Amino acid sequence: MGRVLQKFPAGTTLLTEGDPVDFLYVLIDGQAELQGTWNDKETTLAVLRPVSTFILAAVVLDADALMTARTIERSDILMLSAEAVRRAMQDDVAFSLAAAQELAGCYRGLVRTVKNQKLRGGAERLANYLVAEQARQGGVQTLVLPHEKRVLASLLGMTPENLSRAFASLADYGVLVSGPEVSITRPVVLNRLAKPDPLIDGGTPAGALMIGAAEREQQASARRRAQGYAYN
Repeated sequence: MGRVLQKFPAGTTLLTEGDPVDFLYVLIDGQAELQGTWNDKETTLAVLRPVSTFILAAVVLDADALMTARTIERSDILMLSAEAVRRAMQDDVAFSLAAAQELAGCYRGLVRTVKNQKLRGGAERLANYLVAEQARQGGVQTLVLPHEKRVLASLLGMTPENLSRAFASLADYGVLVSGPEVSITRPVVLNRLAKPDPLIDGGTPAGALMIGAAEREQQASARRRAQGYAYN
């Protein structure tokens, strides 16, 4: 299969929405932002951490890209020939199954995002983000935001002004902000506001970040089952 591992500096545009897709991208190290635009507006659709594939659906369908992808920081990205990926899916059952599982994991992640945006207010979305990010950073009291606040606002479906108001509203819940640093002084109170839900907040356990979308979803389901929930 045609493949190449490339190192990209921060701010590199990897592909632009509307362009034909020649490669499947696999983020090995760094961070990448997926964006959409319309009528001179743009929004952040996702911020990816390793290991993440992106535009797999466009590769499978041989369709144009629906998103623009750019690196947020220096990133190592494996680029696989889109034509070779489609050929491998026809010829290799195990590869085809792995691709289907990755697509399913990405789809479930999208459903979680839509539920989060439609069912929660801005302060609740921010609270859940902070609870999850604190866990990802090992439970520290003071975490460092991994994105610019502009990116974070767009990721949470807010304007920068609404994000500032949401942060201000969380002061009563023990959230103190200083630049990119956020201190959570009353985690129990913040968690009570956030009300994390395993059917929205799949999460990734600390120390288990180097897994793909399929593995993340499978682990989230296993954790929920272990907690005694029944669902389909």
